[in-house]
Amino acid sequence: MIDLRSDTVTRPTPAMMQAMANAAVGDDVMGDDPTVQRLQQTLAERVGKEAGLFFPSGTQSNLAALMAHCGRGDEYLVGQLAHTYKYEGGGAAVLGSIQPQPIEHALDGTLPLEKLRAAVKPRGDPHFARTRLLALENTFQGKVIPADYIEDAAAFAREHGLGLHLDGARVFNASVASGRAVHEVCEPFDSVSVCFSKGLGAPVGSVLVGSKAIIDEARRWRKVLGGGMRQSGVLAAACLYALEHHVDRLAQDHESAAMLAEGLREIDAVNVLAQDTNMVFAEFPAAHSDKLSADLRKQGIMIRAVYGGATRMVTHLDVTPDDIRRVVAAVKGYFASC
Repeated sequence: MIDLRSDTVTRPTPAMMQAMANAAVGDDVMGDDPTVQRLQQTLAERVGKEAGLFFPSGTQSNLAALMAHCGRGDEYLVGQLAHTYKYEGGGAAVLGSIQPQPIEHALDGTLPLEKLRAAVKPRGDPHFARTRLLALENTFQGKVIPADYIEDAAAFAREHGLGLHLDGARVFNASVASGRAVHEVCEPFDSVSVCFSKGLGAPVGSVLVGSKAIIDEARRWRKVLGGGMRQSGVLAAACLYALEHHVDRLAQDHESAAMLAEGLREIDAVNVLAQDTNMVFAEFPAAHSDKLSADLRKQGIMIRAVYGGATRMVTHLDVTPDDIRRVVAAVKGYFASC
């Protein structure tokens, strides 16, 4: 199958599986799994932070970060379409007693500073939740958030005494696409959640990095949230392998996405809305969407509309240029036969 539904669908490579099989392990809840310790230290050093903490998922990593920054009755400023707000089950509110204050995105994925400024609550007024944190996302729907904007947002956060968290699920995509070292991309943030089970191709795992104080607080919340794992070095080994072997190759995924967008633009019935890094967003005629998906699946190609909106197609390490040509040809063939 050519699976374009997400970059979470990748399978571990044989070399990654071998690294997992050979992993030295301990009890990570007790802090003595050597492979987990090495992953946490290696990533923290690479992104320029003091410490790291291994989580089973990005959702849990983000939630523990929010809970480390904010207390009960606090709020965080976040994008209306941000993953931590819209697609993580409302965990901040449900489990953290943290109020999200959603902000409408600009077209480039940023959160306009004037809207952020208007959303900060007056200090000391008991009518309001206490604004404690600004959370950004990079990449956002495949878009690389401009470095100048992040610097301005960081200055805004400092001005208002706010923490600054990055949902960096695909921060290595942002680094590769922008040509900036990952530590430069992450430098302004107090905490960053990095996912290994998306474009980097590991089967499981995210790491939260930040100051020692933030990570110590997040460690407690990880245990409360059920994220304390035992011999998790087996999983951490896959993440280490991905960190060592799958970062630079993200450029190939970006090229594949550009190739896919270019091919789809040649089809009159398809409206390509955007292509950034490894994501292509496109609209197909409503009357054909289900039929097209079914037809493609019969040919070994999987796509899907994202939460009822545009169809998002995501390239990853299991998708080759030949696969892209096959997808474009299949879509062309479908509409030619209609």
